[in-house]
Amino acid sequence: MEKHYTNGDITVVWKPDICQHSTICWRNLLQVFNPRKHPWVDMQGAGSETIIAQVEQCPSRALTWFRNSEQEK
Repeated sequence: MEKHYTNGDITVVWKPDICQHSTICWRNLLQVFNPRKHPWVDMQGAGSETIIAQVEQCPSRALTWFRNSEQEK
């Protein structure tokens, strides 16, 4: 079951069923992706462009993102 996390500007979608646990997300952006916290994604931990750049590195595409303004159309 996918989870959605938003900061108002963008939404990050996490699909745990396809996550390979590569640890790339939290090793490079712990202030946003912290597996020791609940919820593990804190969208206030960095700016949207920084989060987007990190999500784009997810090898399994378990993490994806979209701009909220694009979903409202």
